[in-house]
Amino acid sequence: MSQEEVRPVDTTVPDFPRLHARTQGFSLGVPRSLTVASERTLFLRGDGDRPEQALWCLDDDGERLLADAASLMPADLPEDIPAEERARRERARERGSGIVAYATDTDADIAVFALSGKLMVCDVATGLTEQLAVDGPVVDPRPSPDGGMIAYVEDEALWVVRADGTNAPRMLARDSSPDVSWGLAEFVAGEEMGRTRGYWWAPDGRSLVAARVDTGPVHRWWIAGPVDPDARPVQIRYPAAGTPNAEVTLALVDLGGNRIDIEWDREALPYVADVVWTAAGPPLLVVQSRDQRRVAVLSVDPGDGTTQVLVDDVADPWIELVPGSPTRTPDGRLVRVVQADDTRRIALGTGADQQLLGDPDLMVASIVCTSDDAVTVTAHVRATPWCTVVATLGTDGTTTVLSDPDGVAGATGRPDRLAIVQRRLSDTTTTVTVDGVALTSNAQEAPELPVTVVGPVGGGDTPASLLLHPSGWTPEDGPLPVLVDSYGGPHARRVLAAGAAHLTPAWFAANGFAVLVTDGPGAPGQSVSWEAAIHHDLAGPPLQGQVDALHRASQDHPGLLDLDRVGIRGWSFGGYLAALAVLRRPDVFHTAVSGAPVTDWTLYDTHYTERYLGVDATAAPYASSSIIDDAPALTRPLLLIHGLADDNVVAAHTLRLSRALLEAGRPHEVLPLSGVTHFTPNEAVNANLTALQLAFLQRTLGLDAPS
Repeated sequence: MSQEEVRPVDTTVPDFPRLHARTQGFSLGVPRSLTVASERTLFLRGDGDRPEQALWCLDDDGERLLADAASLMPADLPEDIPAEERARRERARERGSGIVAYATDTDADIAVFALSGKLMVCDVATGLTEQLAVDGPVVDPRPSPDGGMIAYVEDEALWVVRADGTNAPRMLARDSSPDVSWGLAEFVAGEEMGRTRGYWWAPDGRSLVAARVDTGPVHRWWIAGPVDPDARPVQIRYPAAGTPNAEVTLALVDLGGNRIDIEWDREALPYVADVVWTAAGPPLLVVQSRDQRRVAVLSVDPGDGTTQVLVDDVADPWIELVPGSPTRTPDGRLVRVVQADDTRRIALGTGADQQLLGDPDLMVASIVCTSDDAVTVTAHVRATPWCTVVATLGTDGTTTVLSDPDGVAGATGRPDRLAIVQRRLSDTTTTVTVDGVALTSNAQEAPELPVTVVGPVGGGDTPASLLLHPSGWTPEDGPLPVLVDSYGGPHARRVLAAGAAHLTPAWFAANGFAVLVTDGPGAPGQSVSWEAAIHHDLAGPPLQGQVDALHRASQDHPGLLDLDRVGIRGWSFGGYLAALAVLRRPDVFHTAVSGAPVTDWTLYDTHYTERYLGVDATAAPYASSSIIDDAPALTRPLLLIHGLADDNVVAAHTLRLSRALLEAGRPHEVLPLSGVTHFTPNEAVNANLTALQLAFLQRTLGLDAPS
């Protein structure tokens, strides 16, 4: 992994930014959203350069198309997406169209999905898809485990209908208040907890656990569309740090609409992280304290809604929520991820019977599935945190790695039938196999760019980084201008053993830069203590991590990096990091492109921000981590970019910093993106943004732009 990889020159490379945007990073056409049943596997797939997704099935007859939007909807009818579904897609960073989500019964005999708010049911065996006669618009439809009923959300109420359409829809839960919804995930659940749903079927299909969300206490914010003065501003409920969250309660609801409230200490544990209900036992409720130092797993009595504490974990400075945790083995034992040995391991059972599974050199990232004698997980390799493997951890102490240990892999499925998604550093493709059978990918092949990739290096107690530079460079050519192209914050890695993850940095390198991508303190995969290094300080450790990696790369590659011409770019936390860099370390960074930056942490959401900076938004960590007051220190070129429709990092972040810079007399540039949210699927916007950033960096570093 530490050797140099030289990618040959290809003079036929087309307009790369536009091609990258059109193919969504060459990911369009890769099978996704897999559901693995005992006899078949369902998945979504489209063409390599179109965002429309279709539903497919793999069974004994091979791959076959089940449903696509083109055949189900009139071609001249534009897609009509309900507001709740738009919000779900924004939280999930969904950039596709057509059939972008679906759900199945246990055996995947039927698949249900919403198309322009209409409820569609597909008989998987025959491929026949029909629209059920419900009013709609329908949001998040899900069949019961036996396939007999379908639940869905309509007008913020929870409904149910027979899957064969033989009865009229029945409303199960509704509230008279316009601030209350049933069956939907609240903002912080979808944005920060990874929970995008608000109801869960019982294994027997006779009842559900449903979430009631009251946004009444949440502060009202407004997002305007300045390019259309006739349009009214859109109201959103945004739980900024230190302000009230939505009030979330849960109830058991049967098919007759009878309701039993689920009881727990909501004052101490207000966050509903997940609900898990399998045939192996009663429902599990995962709840979390607001300061996120405590996570409890409760067993729910489906008869009266009372709860019993199974485990109550407490740890400093916070406890990370891990996908798939907790769950049960088929014989009913609790399985969860716990922090131990400065890593995350699988805990099987509770109390004196608890057993830790797996190699401490792995850091569990998710639970995939369980059997009575093993747990299948995805896990970071701590020695090489840019690698993620699929592994089975046995109760006998064995660890069996099922994927390429030098790549990045994910998985879904069952112990006897597993789907593995595999990427490698040596190429830009993604392979998807189900029980060893490869699914067809329609993804376009990425063009080979004339760059050399060095690394990754680091890990342990040092930042992990990857260096890219034009192929053929020699010391006689002189040092290259440097672009630091990092995210740099918690919860996400940029340094990955996956070639497709580094295509845009490679394009900047092909345009004459030495590009450094670094995951510093706070990034996942190295250790719990490494992640916790940013506690109460989102500025110092991440910024110092970038500086340390830059100096290390310069020492390791004498003559390659021109430390007098260093630019930095980033988006979201990376945008914050870029602005932070030129404000606080102008001796190191000479120009910056800051996209959608968080500039004032009191304006960002509760669950993310309070995890790192504390629940008191007036406390010192907020002031020291925010950058508005740093505005008078700007002496370097700075380009601020922000989508005016962004409801995650609202445009006020950039506008407040710009105002402070203007009041301090500090020149800077601002690029507002009309109608654009935190991420945009628009090909032209994405392509032109990349090109404009290159032009800005070349201009402000005194470089000659290529013709």
